[in-house]
Amino acid sequence: MTLSASARLRTPEEIAVNAGADLPRLRLPDADVFAQRALRLRQLAAGHAMRDYLLLMAVVCEAQHARLAGYPAVPLPTVEQADAASQTGAPLLDTAQWPRAAAWKSELRALLAQVLDQLPADSPARAGVQALAQRDDTALEQQAERLLAGITLGLDMAAAPLIAAGLQLYWTHLVRASAQAVPNPYGYVQDATRCPCCGSLPTASVTRVGGDSEGFRYLHCALCNAEWHMVRIKCTHCLSTGGVRFRALQALADADQSTRRESVQAETCDTCQHYLKIVHMDRDLHVEPVADDLASLTLDLLVAEEGYQRHGVNFMLLFGDGDEGGEAAPPPPERGSA
Repeated sequence: MTLSASARLRTPEEIAVNAGADLPRLRLPDADVFAQRALRLRQLAAGHAMRDYLLLMAVVCEAQHARLAGYPAVPLPTVEQADAASQTGAPLLDTAQWPRAAAWKSELRALLAQVLDQLPADSPARAGVQALAQRDDTALEQQAERLLAGITLGLDMAAAPLIAAGLQLYWTHLVRASAQAVPNPYGYVQDATRCPCCGSLPTASVTRVGGDSEGFRYLHCALCNAEWHMVRIKCTHCLSTGGVRFRALQALADADQSTRRESVQAETCDTCQHYLKIVHMDRDLHVEPVADDLASLTLDLLVAEEGYQRHGVNFMLLFGDGDEGGEAAPPPPERGSA
């Protein structure tokens, strides 16, 4: 595999935004967000080098979809809390501030039980799932704190994707329920590189098709699955518009395969040396930001070899050493910084 790069172009989106066009600033997660991800993971698994892992994550997503439909009631923000967050430019459900309801742990255990029901008896993943289900509340909370803080010191890296699945389930429900309980709960935030709902990093960005989002780029939150608008060809880390390039995997001998893979690109920035992947629905209608990001790990490796650091995180696959310490995600910037 090799990398191809394309240079800066002015997009119709930039022209429309600069002209004052009205567009949805925020897209809240749909009720079937996890089902769509599971379907895409199963599509991508066919013939993939990571087939078994992609299928395992598809099972986890299917369990997330089932639990989301009947998620129990949890404490929601008040109008006063929403107003206060809006005035300070902070995410209303910031993971660093919002107290997690105890339900996230019981729902995680229920999710793990559903995953076990779907795994074959000889699956090597069963032992890890069973071990996590038996951990006490204190251990789960400690793991959640480390995971959300983006560090791996003391983090069980093997269990982290499953713990993250429970946290994603909780925050996705929380974001959706809060939007029904409080009028306009999510205002503008100081840090445009982070989710305006929960303050988390994105996994990837997606250029959408159809409806009033046609042609616009959205960053997809790694935790709550909300999406927020950011114009294309703008660095998602430092917000620079200079030095942005797009890199894609090129199959050396198959032009058709090369074209298909260009639906997933790495948007790199020579100003800050960071990157985030972008998936294009106009090139492949079935792309899903989290699933396609996971399945294009080779692109991450090649871009990293060129010296770029990832802005964002995919909780399905974390890197680090839980014994020696490190980071499960790129170092988070100060709140309100680029």
